[in-house]
Amino acid sequence: MHHLAIMAAGAALLVGAGTGAVTTVGHSAPQTDNDVMNPMVDGQAMLPDSTILDNAARTTEHNAFVAEMRQAGYADLLNRGGYFTVFAPTDAAFAALAPEVRARLTANKTDAAKSAGYLVLRGKYDSTTLLKLIQENGGSLKLKTVEGGIITAMMNGPTNIALIDEKGNVADIAIYDIFQKNGVMQVVDKVMLPG
Repeated sequence: MHHLAIMAAGAALLVGAGTGAVTTVGHSAPQTDNDVMNPMVDGQAMLPDSTILDNAARTTEHNAFVAEMRQAGYADLLNRGGYFTVFAPTDAAFAALAPEVRARLTANKTDAAKSAGYLVLRGKYDSTTLLKLIQENGGSLKLKTVEGGIITAMMNGPTNIALIDEKGNVADIAIYDIFQKNGVMQVVDKVMLPG
């Protein structure tokens, strides 16, 4: 896995070097609640007429993510209208963080807010939109977070999208396209951190 992370990070630098575009707005057409069949998360139904934070709070796999969003002041943002995309790490992903990183995020409100905002994008980036934009941008897509950082999206095999944070860490989307009334949640297997 470490070898894959190094290869993916290197490929992102090579592929993304020629493209300076940073994407900040999702391009997918909004879907109506009647069109959505969300995947289950941790055995819980993800309701398309609920907000991102409400759905994340339904699972037992996103306690740390929900707590981080609330502590950092993003609860209102993820409960109001508009379209947002969140890359929601599981509790196992938070538990895998180095102890000193977890301690810093718990103790320092500025770092916690920056970390939480790094997981949120303005716009609705479902898998179809991400795949299309990755192809249109030469295989690597730079996404601007609400915190102001950059996450790079690229393909990891023929069907899997890998996300690379500013530190070069690679996360895979484990559960795609959980639609809510105010956006879409992508469940990721690692916590991405700003540089």
